Amino acid sequence: MRRSYLVIWAGTLLLALGILLWFATRPGPPVPRGAGFLAVTFADLPGWRSDNQSAALSAFLVSCRKFASWPQDRLLSGQGAIGGKAGDWAEVCAVARALPVADPGRARLFFEAHFKPLAVRFASKSTGLFTGYYEPLLHGSRIRGGPYIHPLYGLPADLVRVNLDEFSDGLSGRHIVGRLDGRRLRPYPERRQIEAGALDGLGLPVVYVDDPVDAFFLQIQGSGRVALAGGGEMRLGYAGGNGRRYYAIGRELIKRGILNKTNVSMQSIRAWLHANPEAGRAVMDLNLSYVFFRELTGPSPIGALGVALTPGRSIAVDRRLIPLGIPIWLQASRPGGDPGTGDEPLNRLVVAQDTGGAIKGGVRGDMFWGHGAEAAAIAGRMKHTGSWFLLLPNALADRL
Repeated sequence: MRRSYLVIWAGTLLLALGILLWFATRPGPPVPRGAGFLAVTFADLPGWRSDNQSAALSAFLVSCRKFASWPQDRLLSGQGAIGGKAGDWAEVCAVARALPVADPGRARLFFEAHFKPLAVRFASKSTGLFTGYYEPLLHGSRIRGGPYIHPLYGLPADLVRVNLDEFSDGLSGRHIVGRLDGRRLRPYPERRQIEAGALDGLGLPVVYVDDPVDAFFLQIQGSGRVALAGGGEMRLGYAGGNGRRYYAIGRELIKRGILNKTNVSMQSIRAWLHANPEAGRAVMDLNLSYVFFRELTGPSPIGALGVALTPGRSIAVDRRLIPLGIPIWLQASRPGGDPGTGDEPLNRLVVAQDTGGAIKGGVRGDMFWGHGAEAAAIAGRMKHTGSWFLLLPNALADRL
């Protein structure tokens, strides 16, 4: 009998030790391939105390509303799910909702008390490229005629998007796009084919605009406004893409010696395309990616997270590596709103709420600047080096 008690006692002890060992060594969120994270303090963030964190708090609360609509066990986007699950953000979102949004001091204390900043490295580098985008204004008509002959298409009914993470956890954030040919999924037509009429007769145009260069850049920006010939304004948002490779044509103009790394910008590219319409069309066709739009009636533009973007606080990221919805401390610089002025520091709290075809890498972002002449001046000339720090809830950060 004594031996039986000893066996039971030993088994219980081993089980308890196993549970303790599991808690001590339980895995945290897997780190995305090629990425590294280093815990730092808020005192290590230059400019932290000078920023108006209440503006970022408003943008973060928009993310919180999206998180609250998801199942609690849903992973945030990002390879390796570094952002944890929706439930990991419930507590900090609840605290944020109780704060007075217009109080910068309280907002700063909130982030300091409930988050830990993590310096991001990717491919052994802690710095990367940061650019900008905005809502351009085009001129168009709902009816084709006169100068309005360049269509902006809605999402085709035969376009199929396959989310690959539904088939493999290792493909989180990845997808492919195509159209069915019998029982096979084929690539969707590329830009050149669509411009040549591959979608004619399908009733897809949402609006017709007067400038093919404007139409091209609207696809790069992903959203915009159209001043209608009959009066009024239409707002357009991203509806989907053809799944083809994005190619930055500024790179091509540099390769040809037409522009260089110093003077390449949205403004200089547009000027060359307008001055060289035939050659410009061929260059634009090198970008195989094509974007489809939908008319927006509510708050806009809408980012990839499915929420309205906040000018100067929402940023596009590579969602395979950086989870959408989370706050990020950005350390970079940006052009002045007046083209005649120099660069200005850009040290501020932003929120990852969008993506883009050109946004690839763990330290790569595209800041949304809103609409208007100043937004265009900043976004079109922004191509600056910077670094950033993810802000994760304390409990989530401690599991890394």
